[in-house]
Amino acid sequence: MHAARNAPGFILLNEALSPVAFNAAALQILAYPTDPDKIHQPLLFIRDKIKFWLLRTNGGSDPDFVRVFASGRRKYQCRAFRCDCQTSKSEPLSLVVLLERPSHGANGLNELLEQFGLTPRELQTVALLVEGLTSKQIAARMSISPNTVKAFLRIVMFKMDVSTRSGIVGKVLGSMPETAAGQP
Repeated sequence: MHAARNAPGFILLNEALSPVAFNAAALQILAYPTDPDKIHQPLLFIRDKIKFWLLRTNGGSDPDFVRVFASGRRKYQCRAFRCDCQTSKSEPLSLVVLLERPSHGANGLNELLEQFGLTPRELQTVALLVEGLTSKQIAARMSISPNTVKAFLRIVMFKMDVSTRSGIVGKVLGSMPETAAGQP
């Protein structure tokens, strides 16, 4: 079973958060660096990966999935959606989980530059923020002080008309074209 290059991982879960169906890309992303063809019980394998990699303990009744996780050197966004579906076996499906590479390529960043009037350094700061880096990590990558990073982010918040760092990320992800997960 081989995933098409650039295909997002797709998993359907039942109410017990056990996988009912998945695509080859999901198995490949979660199995890396193991060859997915060598996994003899893929549904059990994916169930365990979801339990130990993708779910956070939140103490509530609703499952809480991580937003970003790493598989090898690649980072993936994990997005879970509730669904109300029945399978032919009358087993209700509870969630759809998508595993995709973050979409902040050159074309999407150029669109942000134009849409919000960001400077190249503000754009670089936003790109690193979307990767999930802290102000200190962004400062180290850009060779600037953390206070300068915070100043860039305040300016970006003003330009994007948001009041939080997560607001920036939400606008960025909402305004960029989606790209699919690549092969690990």
